[in-house]
Order: sequence, then structure tokens, then C-alpha cells
Amino acid sequence: MANGKNNPTYAKPTVAVVGRPNVGKSTLFNRLTESRLSIVEDTPGVTRDRIYHDAEWNGRTFLLIDTGGIEPETDSSLLMQMRDQAEIAIDHADVILFLCDLQSGLTDSDRDIATMLRKARKPVVVGVNKVDRTGDTPAEFYEFYALGFEDVFPLSSLSGTGTGDLLDRIVELLPEEKEDAPEDDVIRVAVIGKPNAGKSSLVNRISGEERSIVSDMAGTTRDAIDTPVSNQYGNYLLIDTAGIRRNAKIEDRVEKYSVLRANMAVENSDVCLILVDATEGVTAQDERIAGLAHNAGKASILLINKWDLPVKDNDTFDEFKKKAYNALSYMTYAPILFVSAKTGQRLDRLFPMINDVYREACKRVTTGVLNDFLSDITARVQPPTDKGRRLKIYYMTQTGTNPPTFAIFCNSAELFHFSYQRYIENCLRNAFGFSGTPIRLIIKQKGD
Repeated sequence: MANGKNNPTYAKPTVAVVGRPNVGKSTLFNRLTESRLSIVEDTPGVTRDRIYHDAEWNGRTFLLIDTGGIEPETDSSLLMQMRDQAEIAIDHADVILFLCDLQSGLTDSDRDIATMLRKARKPVVVGVNKVDRTGDTPAEFYEFYALGFEDVFPLSSLSGTGTGDLLDRIVELLPEEKEDAPEDDVIRVAVIGKPNAGKSSLVNRISGEERSIVSDMAGTTRDAIDTPVSNQYGNYLLIDTAGIRRNAKIEDRVEKYSVLRANMAVENSDVCLILVDATEGVTAQDERIAGLAHNAGKASILLINKWDLPVKDNDTFDEFKKKAYNALSYMTYAPILFVSAKTGQRLDRLFPMINDVYREACKRVTTGVLNDFLSDITARVQPPTDKGRRLKIYYMTQTGTNPPTFAIFCNSAELFHFSYQRYIENCLRNAFGFSGTPIRLIIKQKGD
């Protein structure tokens, strides 16, 4: 299997935001990146994985990493994994932004984190958050110099006060930008599915890095996590998303934000990998999730994960495939790949398949070729009639890609029945391919 077992080499210098839980890291991250990528909730442990986004200050662009809160001493397996994720972010970072909380004061955990950061031998800038009062800096701020770092700044992530001075110093410490592949060479791949379908395990397996926390507990991934991967097939950005539940099961506010973030990941992707648990088959919820990718017009691949678990005979493969396409009748254009994130089974076929469906979604057909095609298919099957009126199709042209979109000009949109649109779509696929991607038809009648 060709994998991406490289540590990501980012074109932009990288800054990791670290600190104890609930000191305001995600609020500061959202402010500095001018985004709403990180979930903000007044509950310790809300940010569990590493979140990446570009930030810019005074003409310098850098990659900012939000991390889960570090608990230096903990018996919780989840908190231990969050600490491991933060340590990976520190390892990738060029500069570390260590965030503390003025209201809590200097704590033993802050001191332990400072010890850990000194061992990393990276430039560290300390931000003392929640200095929300204007005027003179509070006297208690100065105790944070006891952490042993030279650069200590008061700030308020809520109001933005003090962030300018903080960013000035961070930019001074940044290294020169590194060369990397141009951004337009990167295919953005969203990994979507129900909770516990194996999305994080898949991303970790094909990236060769424990990038997302893996747990048997459904809902462990709450944010959409970006993982750059480069291999012999190209450059990719894998987006691991929170498991999408039925709306009736979405109860707490944090999970609602997570599902919204997963939907945003679909919208911003080039290709969607739709993970289905082989032990459960295609469920009604899988149908709804696949519909998100279809309705967004995204090239898609159906990944049947955990294929190492079912008991199989000679007919298992064909029967599962038939049932899957029956359940997802609107998505029979999407290829199916049976894989195991646990064992790596058939994952060597994944990146060539991603390239194929992306290339098909970007395909263009010239207007001349399309109208020769149109003459042929309308001669084979005449356009429909209604009450003595016949549909007349004048010409068609491709107006867009991702998904391939075609405008068809006719005498009456009302006469252009859905069944004839489906006939044209099927003929387009037979003639030009478009495997793995939806096709959009825009019907325009004379006078529009």
C-alpha cells in the first residue's frame, strides 16, 4: 500500500495554541483566524483534536493549530489522548502560544506544562487570557513571569484586547516560509459517516499518523480535522468529520455544532468518502449522509469499512453491492470500495480512485460535441409530448464543473419531464463517463 507516512511539511510556518482546559484557546483561535472552526463551549475538554487554519498578521500568513486542553496528571484515557494530540501539535510547531488564565491564577498544571514546553526547545510566547478590564495591567498578571518565559502578554480573547502585541511578537519569531506544493494541486477529501463507522481509524491508517483520536465511544471526533497527505498519487487534505447522527438524537449543543461542522466540511470538499459499517449494512442514516454529498454536488466514493469482520461466501460481495445501490438508488454513479481501516485491506486502491472521480468531476465537453450528441439521442428517443405539444430542445452547453453542469435550452420547461432528463443524464454517462460525480441539468425555456 502506498501511504502518506510523512510528517506533513507545511508551506506556511506553524503556531500551536496550548494550555490547560477551558483557558480560552478555542475562542482565541477563532479570533486570530477570523473563523468559527473551533467549537467554543464553557465545558473543559470540548476541543479534543488538533484544528488547523490559516491566520494572517501584517502580511505574514501562518498555520494556527488549536489543541485540546493539556492535563499533565490524569488517569482519564480520553484526557491522556488529548495530551498526546497536543504534544504532536507542539512537535509540528515553529512557535508555541502558551495560553493561561488570569482569573484562575498561576496553577501547578501551568507549571507542569511550562516544563514540558521547555523540553520541546521551541520559541514560546505566553498569553495571559481573560484580562478583560481596561486600564492598568492587574498586579496578578506579573506572577506568570514565574513560568520562566521572556515573552508574556496580557490579552482578552473575547474582546481582542492585547492580541496585536501578541501577534507582533509571534510574527517576529516565525521562520521563513518553506516551499511546498501549490494549494491548487491539493484535493480536499471529506470523510463522512455515522458515529463509530471508522472514519478516524481510516484517516490515521492512510496518513500514517495518529491524527484523530480513536475510541469505541461514538462521538469522540467533534470537529472536522484536516490531515495533509502526500504520496506517489498526489497531494491531499483529508478532513475527518464528526459522526453525523439523526437530528432526533442530537441533544447537547456541542454535538449540534459538530454536525454543522461536518456539513461545512462536505461543502468545502472536492471528494467525499462515505463510510458505511459493513457489519450493519446501508442504514437509513447512511442514506441521509450520502444525500448530503449528492445534494452538494460532490464526487463521492462509497467505502464499505470493516470488511474484515463479516462472514463471507461467494455471493457476499455481490449481494452487499446490490443492496447498497438499491438503498442509494440516486447515487449509483458512485463507485464502491470494500476496505478495512484496521487491516489496511484494499486501501492501496483508494487514492487512484479519488483521483479518478475528481478528474471526472472536473471534465468538460465542448458545445459542438454536446450538440452532436444531443441530435443523436433525441433521434433515438423522441422528446415527450403533452396534449399535442412536443418538447423541442434547441441546444445544450456545459456551464460548470464540480459537479458537471449542463444548460439545456428548450421551448417549454413544463414539457421537460423528469424521466426524459434522467434519459439525457444516462446518455451523458454512457458517452462521456462522469463516473463518481453527480450531474446537474439546468432547463431553460425560450424567453428566460
